[in-house]
Amino acid sequence: MANFGIPSYTQVLLSVSPYELFIGLRYTRAKRRNHFISFISLISLLGITLGMTALITVMSVMNGFQKEVRTRILGVASHIQVSGIDGKLTNWRQVAEEALRHPEVEGAAPYVSAQGMVSFDQVVSGVAVRGILPLMENNVADLADMMVDGKLDNLVPGQFGIIIGLELSRILGVFTGDKIVLISPQGQVTPAGILPRLKQFTITGIFQAGHSEYDSGLVLIHMADAQTLYRMEDDQVSGVRLKLRDLFQAPQVARELAPTISTDVHISDWSRQHANYFRAIQIEKRMLSLILALIIAVAAFNIVSTLVMAVTDKQSDIAILRTLGASPRSIMKIFIVQGTLIGIVGTTLGVIGGMLLAYNVEAVIALIERLFSVRFLSPEVYYISEIPSDPQMSDIVAVAAVSFVLTLLATLYPSYRASRVNPAEALRYE
Repeated sequence: MANFGIPSYTQVLLSVSPYELFIGLRYTRAKRRNHFISFISLISLLGITLGMTALITVMSVMNGFQKEVRTRILGVASHIQVSGIDGKLTNWRQVAEEALRHPEVEGAAPYVSAQGMVSFDQVVSGVAVRGILPLMENNVADLADMMVDGKLDNLVPGQFGIIIGLELSRILGVFTGDKIVLISPQGQVTPAGILPRLKQFTITGIFQAGHSEYDSGLVLIHMADAQTLYRMEDDQVSGVRLKLRDLFQAPQVARELAPTISTDVHISDWSRQHANYFRAIQIEKRMLSLILALIIAVAAFNIVSTLVMAVTDKQSDIAILRTLGASPRSIMKIFIVQGTLIGIVGTTLGVIGGMLLAYNVEAVIALIERLFSVRFLSPEVYYISEIPSDPQMSDIVAVAAVSFVLTLLATLYPSYRASRVNPAEALRYE
């Protein structure tokens, strides 16, 4: 049996005879005088079930967080951003036309990006200023759907209207219709020295992206007003923002666009612009999965101890089977069946429990919060106030496969030990 590898192991499982299957299933229950083995078998089964349930649920929640953060970020940001080398792009219409020729690009819109400060009643806050064309902005972002007061069309060139995030409106203590001062870092020379440029804007709308970075630090103004405030020519913008049919194709599309744009530009996609967010979530998912996978590994070790104790308990039975003509390979199959049964039942229950919890985690968390009057994710602290879940079949299949393989491997040593039992030695004191 020294050359007993994975291929022959599979053959063993497929060549189990009815009597080997019957005895293996019967051995999952110990004799009445030794119920401790059955108890250890039950603990092993529950360990696999709980480990898989926890692992599938955690992976689904991490997928949900990643999807939710990505949705909220890309609802305001862009899939691909084409910007001028020096921060200014003069022929943005030509760049947009060239980008739209790519089959994956379905929308384009110019933008002016700058930094500034907003002030109201002695309260000052730093912001990112984005100049947009309201009609074209809907082609690349979902800001129109995020408006809680007013609408994007309220931005009219020359009227100096401004749309701010909900969190910023709370910080400043302002509402729609109030006037705030936007301070540009570009100074103007006066007899008294260099002074920052100030312009009064009227709040024409408030949006809520569900992401603190945008809700508290982004303001939208009309592109013409931004060009005036930041002293840009009428045909100058910071760049062009693109929306793709499939956002996961952004890195590839960005590489393909580079040689098709006739102007010297810098092209970046969302996976690089917000890499830290998604890298952090991915690392957390992997580490949590590794830690929780140890629960399954511990349960697999319990199967080893269960089968070793079963072999010790059944030595006389093994000896009798050997004297009746059972081969060592047949004895090995019997105990492989016993361990495999624990793995199959535990894996099946774990998959069912994990899927049930993963698909209903929001309802379960809401019930716990109501029963114990707690709040797991406070909206004042976290970007996301509800626990999302996105079960993916690939993760579930991977977890089930790893769990089942671990339980199968756990049966190797005990089964081999059972096949090496000497009938004469086992029956000497019977």
